[in-house]
Amino acid sequence: MIKYLRYWRDCGLLQSDSSVLMEIFSTILIIIGLILFEVIVSIDNAVINAEVLSTMSAKARRWFLIYGLFIAVFAIRGLLPWFIVWATNPSLGPINALTATFSNDPAIKEMIESSSPFLLIGGGVFLIFLFFHWLFIEAKNYGLQGERFFHKHSVWFFAIVSIILLIIVWYALKQHPFMAFGAVVGSTAFFIVHGFKQNAEVREKELIGGSSMSDWSKILYLEVIDATFSIDGVIGAFAFTMSVLLILIGNGIGAFVVRELTIRNIETVKRLIYLKNGAMYSIFFLGIIMVIDSFGAHIPNFVSPVVTISIVGYFFYKSKKCL
Repeated sequence: MIKYLRYWRDCGLLQSDSSVLMEIFSTILIIIGLILFEVIVSIDNAVINAEVLSTMSAKARRWFLIYGLFIAVFAIRGLLPWFIVWATNPSLGPINALTATFSNDPAIKEMIESSSPFLLIGGGVFLIFLFFHWLFIEAKNYGLQGERFFHKHSVWFFAIVSIILLIIVWYALKQHPFMAFGAVVGSTAFFIVHGFKQNAEVREKELIGGSSMSDWSKILYLEVIDATFSIDGVIGAFAFTMSVLLILIGNGIGAFVVRELTIRNIETVKRLIYLKNGAMYSIFFLGIIMVIDSFGAHIPNFVSPVVTISIVGYFFYKSKKCL
């Protein structure tokens, strides 16, 4: 591997051995962060999958867990980030949207750089709203001081996120009108996805309670739910990298791990009571990173995976102590 990278360096594609090693380390760290982030934000999805699958035949379960994985990885974790990058850079075309971050063409790099603030601010608002919804409204195991207080004052959720959006839009307008529009798109996406998730919770109770739906209808339902829940992971992935290929690799492996957890260890995962807290605090910090980055702060790529690994590691340790 190093031999080929040195060859690319000699051809002028890379600068030095040290830059080669830094690129390798950075890429590995990003992929590890993406895998971990995808797994922890998909815990709720894994629990729903396991509970609905328990009501299905062995053949239907096998089909969903094996063949459904290709839909989960390529149709959602692959196509969605690719479409988002292409939609924010329509002049790139479909191929360049996929490979843009690995391109040596300065014009393509400049195009990605110039459009990234619109994507980052929208994704950041989405993730921040997601965190505050969990903090104020959702039932939880209280992992840190203050969580109970916020949960008791859930009525303030809509006021808080409205004020946050107002402040972000105000400063975004000073940068570029499309940045303000991106922030509004992020908030709109949150409420649309939240509506689908609420409906999923209702349907889950019906299915577990003895629904007359066929196994294939349940599989279709699970695929739709998987697509809905995967949006959090896909949007959060842009806090790690703008590379569609790296997102596909990291989130794809993460989706595979979630499938394995669904089959083998879902009860163990349920007993790690503070993992969801870790997921949500990671989401909050990634949302902040995306918003700050959209205003030109240029936060290094290693920050997002390091923050995610640290937060999840802390809450995993906290959960293990309670077993």
